[in-house]
Amino acid sequence: MNLKELNNDWIDTFPQPMMIAGPCSAESESQMLETARRIKETQAHVPIFRAGIWKPRTKPNGFEGVGVIGLNWLKKVKEEYGFKTATEVANAHHVFAALEADVDILWIGARSTVNPFTVQEIAVALRGTKKTVLVKNPVNPDLALWIGALERLLGQDIQNLGVIHRGFSTYQKTKYRNNPNWQIALDFKSQFPNIPMLIDPSHICGNRTGLADITQEALNVGYQGAIIETHSNPDEAWSDAAQQITPEVLAELISNLKIRSTDLAGFEGDMGRHRTLISDIDFQLIELLSQRMKISEKIGKLKKENDIAIFQPERWKVITEYATQKAVETGMSKEFIEKVFKTIHEESIEVQNNIMIDR
Repeated sequence: MNLKELNNDWIDTFPQPMMIAGPCSAESESQMLETARRIKETQAHVPIFRAGIWKPRTKPNGFEGVGVIGLNWLKKVKEEYGFKTATEVANAHHVFAALEADVDILWIGARSTVNPFTVQEIAVALRGTKKTVLVKNPVNPDLALWIGALERLLGQDIQNLGVIHRGFSTYQKTKYRNNPNWQIALDFKSQFPNIPMLIDPSHICGNRTGLADITQEALNVGYQGAIIETHSNPDEAWSDAAQQITPEVLAELISNLKIRSTDLAGFEGDMGRHRTLISDIDFQLIELLSQRMKISEKIGKLKKENDIAIFQPERWKVITEYATQKAVETGMSKEFIEKVFKTIHEESIEVQNNIMIDR
């Protein structure tokens, strides 16, 4: 059997879209139970409660999770409020402890997905399990690593599989904590439409303000659910406080979601997918242009310090020749490329002129 042959009907046992919610990390029994109670009281369609038991942190000496004791709190959430439960596992020890605690859904985090040795260890520990296993995209934009992680799980006869799109790390700081890079996620979805895909807006946004938009965008292109960090008192959370929301805000977010057809072969599905990709590229263009203008500012300061004229005819000649070359290579209109470069060059001159006259 290969990934394309999997019949992932496990997701059909949950309301659509499938929502997973709960705190980034388990902090105390009272925090877990209060969060679960309030999610339940909102009557939002959230069948699965999540909590981080072990927290892999970028730097040492930070809060790295409460450990095994938190699994007892997850069990109590299940017993008292009827939720299915979910947590991240990063090694064989985590797997054995989570299975013993009867956690329903396990996920492999982005830092683990990037390491085939780690994925293999987890897969062997999970061998033959009927539990659902979700795989987050690797931290870097590498589709092969993502697929490879699923293949390792399938190689151990683990068949209830799904993936989580949590965005990709980037050196450049943008409005996102992790750039969505929709193209890679949608390439995965195109290759494996049978494997359920969830969105993780909390880790893409890194804040509360964009959660609804990212979640809706994902549903528009056929994602089947979301995993959203939810805390009884987000401002006091021990990890990732800025991106967590209250159960009441979660309920409002879910109630405002519009469910689209998941048939990507249809007109609306294709249109939504293409628009999402255009939005992603437009965002990247704006970020790149912003970086370019910052470099222009530095050039303007150097020109001012050395009494050099802003406009350099030879430089403009190089730019226009390069534009003509790229137009031929890409098959785009020479006139269009020249317009784009001319507009960018004019703005660059304006930026440098403002520096010259101390505006």
